[in-house]
Amino acid sequence: MKKKTWIGLAFASPWLLGFLAFTLYPLLASFYYSFTSFNIFQSPEFIGFANYTELMGDDLFWKSVKNTLYLTAVSTPINLFFSLLIALLLNTKIRGLSIYRTVYYIPTIVPLAATSLLWMWILNPQYGLLNDMLRMVGISGPNWLADPGLSKFSLVLMGLWASGNVMIIFLASLQEVPQSLYESSQIDGANKWRQFWSITIPTISPIILFQLIMQVINNLQYFTQAYFVVSSSALNMPGSGGPENSLLMYAMYLYHNAFIYFKMGKASAMAWILFIIAGIITWLIFRSSKKWVTYGGE
Repeated sequence: MKKKTWIGLAFASPWLLGFLAFTLYPLLASFYYSFTSFNIFQSPEFIGFANYTELMGDDLFWKSVKNTLYLTAVSTPINLFFSLLIALLLNTKIRGLSIYRTVYYIPTIVPLAATSLLWMWILNPQYGLLNDMLRMVGISGPNWLADPGLSKFSLVLMGLWASGNVMIIFLASLQEVPQSLYESSQIDGANKWRQFWSITIPTISPIILFQLIMQVINNLQYFTQAYFVVSSSALNMPGSGGPENSLLMYAMYLYHNAFIYFKMGKASAMAWILFIIAGIITWLIFRSSKKWVTYGGE
């Protein structure tokens, strides 16, 4: 038995070493650094909760929290609804269905930098595609990315374009719903709307829960699109957060503290605060799931 154990550990050792070196050690190190004054070039100096106290009085920190929570609260339900709608449409029997599925999935494999550039052109107020379409119907389009009131919603639109990963998981779950349930409901006189609410939604509710949690966690870590949009345009204003810092996401401000201001201790404290926020929101979602998630056999 001992020999088999050691053989098993030997096969698992690459993963174990990688976990210890690239996951566990950085995790513990960041926890320690969050209680220190550390700028990478000098040895860390223990300062207790000073980094956390400083963050509580930092206006940019609270601005980044507000922006990120707004994006999470708005983008998550819209993205889930849109992805489920597309999955329902792609679950029908029409000609060329495989082509449509491919077309809707392709944007997810486009690099985020290229996606950001594309949408900066689409949302350009002078020659952008979206405002051109609005002008065709007599509407003067807004300055999407430079307007503090619309800049975050513009990021939500960018996210919808690349929702293929969410869509394809919803599509797979829809195809696993037993057809016998629909046939039985038709005999009882249920229409399509009743079938959707009483059969489809309860059956795929575990998948909705999974997608909800993953979307919340991903949105709380939102970085690439906002950073690229701000850094690659005239929106690169003082603070590097776009107009009135409306695009300053939590992960962006964490990055600024770590690699621009070299306040690694403060950045580590931000990372642990984000971890706690994500943990609390995930716990609340799991608590609420008892009321709306149905598992097989229940």
